Amino acid sequence: MYVAITVVVAVFAGIAAVSYLAGHAYPRAQLDMKRLPHSWMPMLGGLLAAGSLGLLAGLVIPVLGVVAAGGLVLYFAGALVAHLRVGSVKLAGWGVFFVSSIAALGVSLARF
Repeated sequence: MYVAITVVVAVFAGIAAVSYLAGHAYPRAQLDMKRLPHSWMPMLGGLLAAGSLGLLAGLVIPVLGVVAAGGLVLYFAGALVAHLRVGSVKLAGWGVFFVSSIAALGVSLARF
């Protein structure tokens, strides 16, 4: 169960990271909706990439998985704040990422 959840969440975060780092239209639209500058895209993509790679590294070095999962939970908590700040109630996508990050943190802590 640990490996399956970790790999799925790493793939989710990795796809999101590539989308941000490639400058895809969807993350640009999300930043516009949240009234955040497009100059944040590389940083946000880098954080997602670090989380994804950290989860995978956690398969070998458990503490890295815990730290990465915790970082992703914090990342998506910040995303919720950004949504709420502008009155956005479209939280389905956020919810999937947040709950999956919490699941990754839970199984990482249980393994640690």
